[in-house]
Amino acid sequence: CFVATASLTSSCLAFSHRSMMTSSGSLRRAIASSMTSSPRPIGYNQRSFSVLPTQFSSTRLASTAEAEAAPSSTTDEENLTDEEKEAKARAALKSPFLKTMRDRGFLFQCTNLAELDSIMTDAASKDEAVSAYLGFDATADSLHVGSLLQIMILRHLQQSGHRPIVLIGGGTSKVGDPTGKDESRVMLTDEIIKKNTDGISKVFEKFLTFGDTTPSDAIMVNNDDWLSSISYLEFLRDYGQHFTINRMLSFESVKQRLSREAPFSFLEFNYMILQAYDFLELNRRYDAKLQLGGSDQWGNMISGCELGRRVDGAQLYALTAPLITTSDGKKMGKTAGGAVWLNADKLSEYDYWQFWRNTSDEDVIRFLKLFTELPLEEIETMEGWEGADINKAKIVLADEATTLLHGRDCLKAIHDTIDSMFKGGKSAAASTEGLNRIFVSDEEASEGIKFIDLFVKLELANSKKEARRLIQGGGAKVGDEKIVDENAELNKDRFGGANEVTLRAGKKRAGVVELQ
Repeated sequence: CFVATASLTSSCLAFSHRSMMTSSGSLRRAIASSMTSSPRPIGYNQRSFSVLPTQFSSTRLASTAEAEAAPSSTTDEENLTDEEKEAKARAALKSPFLKTMRDRGFLFQCTNLAELDSIMTDAASKDEAVSAYLGFDATADSLHVGSLLQIMILRHLQQSGHRPIVLIGGGTSKVGDPTGKDESRVMLTDEIIKKNTDGISKVFEKFLTFGDTTPSDAIMVNNDDWLSSISYLEFLRDYGQHFTINRMLSFESVKQRLSREAPFSFLEFNYMILQAYDFLELNRRYDAKLQLGGSDQWGNMISGCELGRRVDGAQLYALTAPLITTSDGKKMGKTAGGAVWLNADKLSEYDYWQFWRNTSDEDVIRFLKLFTELPLEEIETMEGWEGADINKAKIVLADEATTLLHGRDCLKAIHDTIDSMFKGGKSAAASTEGLNRIFVSDEEASEGIKFIDLFVKLELANSKKEARRLIQGGGAKVGDEKIVDENAELNKDRFGGANEVTLRAGKKRAGVVELQ
């Protein structure tokens, strides 16, 4: 497997790496040939490990068995470079959670990896749980598939016997995370944040078990509970002294914003301080020792570790996963049709299934490892598949990913729909159950409704302009009949005595208009 080892510069984000492979049956190591020495925060041994995303699909990750069977180095421990020590620690992981992170491609960066591994292994041997948290701001009323990687990390954590803490950012949503943004986020009212919090909270129950009966039962908390009651002057005196402007300006997320034309407000500049304080507060309240997140949050997460050490003398840890992009470089979670939402009221089970089915050949193996729970051995058998067989792997991916979110019961309706619409299978009446649908009244149908409006309502097009282009390009159909006039209307005659009609956008997207 391809592994990159890296040293943190004063910005904690600059990396130097190279990768290498070993022969089959031995551990695939990657050790940097030269590293730049740089100051590191006191008490932290910070390295990063990255599996190159574009090479996941063609290269099998080193299995746990291979890692454990790897021969030990004959080099004296004291003569090993920092990078060799870290690579050795990565190969020698014993914690089931950390081994899963490594083997399935989640592990990107981690502070004091060997020490964290020892703590988690020791806790498991005593039937105890290490508490780890991951934060989700309430910026929309549903999470999208870009957040699924983080949710899967929490699920693996719980399955390994440790306790997930889901942190809802009701307080930080009032500020807005500037990371990766070209401009300031729209300010949200308390009412909108409350609505969004309710919307995103329900998805976690599909992946995690909440309660208070076992050490690994998940809990959900809201940082508005402590952030909204902060006294500004007291907060500055107690915690402001532990943050330097010099260091904050060195973070890549800050440098990117400062290099753009949009202003970077003092409000947003405070976000990293609030995120660091969250870690301190969660450690005090719930004994959280580990923060999980995406690699774009690394600087903020390190600040939280340092704040805990400086203020309370706590030893805290941070672990990041790589930011997931598709093989063509696009950000995970977006399609031509818009965001791939996790809530069924914003995206149907059928459309969610189709998103995974449309995965590129280059991404399917990588996504099977990250977004399903299929055994790695089973996934590895699919790596050599080509042609029609790789499409079978995509169907497995779509089935397994959809089952995790929506349950296995919805798959029959989805497959029936596909068989009828695209394979000439079962009757059309039985085929539309899995499709997104809208309802029109008898009066509306009698008056006529423009197809371009219906395509937008069914989310088969993002705008009327896009719907017009779809019609002009020959990709819009009502039933099996192509729509050629962009001003054409759906009227009652089109139903032909039935109570629904199917609109199609291209070969794989469709929706139903039902007559009430």
